[in-house]
Amino acid sequence: MFSDRFWSFIISSACIIFRNFRTKSCLFSALIVLMCTSAISKTFPESFSDLVQELSPAVVNITTTAVIPQRNQLNPTVPPGSPFEEFFRDFMERQQPGGQQPQRQRRGTALGSGFLISEDGLLVTNNHVIENADEIEIEMLDGRVFEAKVLGSDPKTDIALLKIQVDGPFPFVEFGNSDTARVGDWVLAIGNPLGQGFSVSAGIISARGRDLRGPYDDFIQTDAAINRGNSGGPLFDMNGEVIGVNTAILSPNGGSIGIGFSMSSSVVEKVISQLIEFGETRRGWLGVRIQNLNPEVAEALGLVETEGALITDVPDGPSRDAGIRSGDVILQFDNKKVSNSGELVKIVGDSPVGKKVVVELWRDGTKKRLFVVLGRLEDIQVAAPNQTRGGVEKIVAGMTISDLTADNREKYDVSSDIQGVIITSIALGSTAEKRGLVVGDIIVKVGQKSVLTPNEVLDTFSESRESGANSVLLLVKRNGSGRFVAIPLVE
Repeated sequence: MFSDRFWSFIISSACIIFRNFRTKSCLFSALIVLMCTSAISKTFPESFSDLVQELSPAVVNITTTAVIPQRNQLNPTVPPGSPFEEFFRDFMERQQPGGQQPQRQRRGTALGSGFLISEDGLLVTNNHVIENADEIEIEMLDGRVFEAKVLGSDPKTDIALLKIQVDGPFPFVEFGNSDTARVGDWVLAIGNPLGQGFSVSAGIISARGRDLRGPYDDFIQTDAAINRGNSGGPLFDMNGEVIGVNTAILSPNGGSIGIGFSMSSSVVEKVISQLIEFGETRRGWLGVRIQNLNPEVAEALGLVETEGALITDVPDGPSRDAGIRSGDVILQFDNKKVSNSGELVKIVGDSPVGKKVVVELWRDGTKKRLFVVLGRLEDIQVAAPNQTRGGVEKIVAGMTISDLTADNREKYDVSSDIQGVIITSIALGSTAEKRGLVVGDIIVKVGQKSVLTPNEVLDTFSESRESGANSVLLLVKRNGSGRFVAIPLVE
């Protein structure tokens, strides 16, 4: 079915040919037709066959095998005193001492896809395709079958690097620049959907920058058909370069409905380079817990805009060693502007371990620059002090607050390493309720000051009112994660 644009080109070309035929300018007519045809071909590819023929030899089918333990079958039981009781007891003891059946196991298989990135047999797939596999079998387009071993994997981005266990040379493909790919561009997916090996589907990029499950996600969304078994396969652009690794689908029935996701090559290339060099990932670690700013919190901190990453907690680590504090707002990291907390996580993760970077932050109404030596994310070990206090209750902003007594810790399941004041009740329609606070939240700081008793909370509220502030900033922890909440002093 041709579009209106196609027929517009044809009609325009025909009119030009007719006019110029009468003036005997056929050469000019031919040129116009050629230009129209060229424009149409760029918009509507006649065929992907040449590209598929070129790329398919580097795409592989992956079959993995793993031993899956099964539950023991229930032992036969008979009523006590039954004449069969002794018979069954003797039978079970003969099967195995103690009367227990031996654990049964079965071998399970899984299918996936992958693609070669070097002539010596390095190939890329998803981590979930090969995770816990005892055997990995690679099938080439020409029918050859090889065994492969895992060189390294990264569960955070669901990427794995494998090596075929024989010498090459093998056909391979190269990574492209996913950052230049645009919504609406044509893409090809080649893989092993539902066990139908070396199957090709085409579509366009539907969206960019999708975040499905983790801080390092950068998924390309496509309507090219992706099904189970496509996992780990390549998503190609029209230059024949890999701009994504097919990873997931959104579907109510388990089949493709035109919403598939491929991890962008900008993420995959960095992971693969580390797996090749180290056999593992080595991401930078700043050592802070962060949240996004909202207008109320930004105003309380004296900021005009909501850009930056607000630090909610600074455990032992690189940032604490550098003098960074809870309540600081990171505006730039290593001379890169930070728009939000998610962006900071990705920038830090992409930074080399051990690098000394400059951090520009906002503190007490002014900008400050500090130097931080990055640690390694994979080596995080955070310890916190263990303290307890007595119990008193106070009411402020519609919430009842209490010390973290042993009883309160047990009642609200608060770990011993968390210090602060707990919210034990909240009045309906109160300021605290409107700001999203709930029973069980822990107030750690008020106005940049650590608090350990309800009286300290009240004192800080009073100081803020006397200073003419419009709101007071609370650092609140819930389920171990911290966030800042601005409580207005004047409604």
